[in-house]
Amino acid sequence: MSPDFAAQSPYAVRLEWGLNGVMEVANRGGVAVIVDVLSFSSCVDIACSRGSKVLPYRFNDHTAEGFARMHGAVLASRRGGGGFSLSPQSLLEIESGTKLVLPSPNGSTLSLACTAPVVLAGCLRNAAAVAAFARVQGGAITLVAAGERWPDGSLRPSVEDLIGAGAIAHHLEGAKSPEARIAETAFLAARADLAGFLQRCASGVELISRGFAQDVGLAAQLGVSGVVPILQDGAYTSAST
Repeated sequence: MSPDFAAQSPYAVRLEWGLNGVMEVANRGGVAVIVDVLSFSSCVDIACSRGSKVLPYRFNDHTAEGFARMHGAVLASRRGGGGFSLSPQSLLEIESGTKLVLPSPNGSTLSLACTAPVVLAGCLRNAAAVAAFARVQGGAITLVAAGERWPDGSLRPSVEDLIGAGAIAHHLEGAKSPEARIAETAFLAARADLAGFLQRCASGVELISRGFAQDVGLAAQLGVSGVVPILQDGAYTSAST
């Protein structure tokens, strides 16, 4: 565990980044919200809104195939590879009851590392719903902004996850850490043009250049979902159904 100064322990609402944020802050207890706007959390929201279950998995390799078979689940392909993938648009027609293994180096990795009593997946689409659910669970609420990765594997803090975490923080009550307050401020600054911010930020530019502009648009939709994906027994399902 990190020293107490890094844990934001005086505050009811906290924010940290990446795997270290999970291990050093979120895993101290309470509610953890994994925020990976482009695109893990947005994918989980869409799939759960259609009655599906999402099994996070870290690696998109041969081990993922065995994991999917073991759980009687469908394995998501690589984005753009056809079928379901880490692309929100690919999940718009997923059928209720589908179990989907969704490999992700960010959102899935953080989800699997999180041992908080309550683990949720939050994004812009379900920010208010996730906040309302988290408020009544008891304990501190840690927003974990997933960020992206540089080629060497190190964390690249990302605008979209800062804004997404801030959207959730905006709907939360209680004392907010300076980190959470800054995220809320970023959300409020971007709120009038969320689509524009996501399109122009580094992650959005990358996805659009690869032909996934619709994914960015879906992720930028604020408050369109009342679904609260909760991680239980290794799978995200809707806590609202």
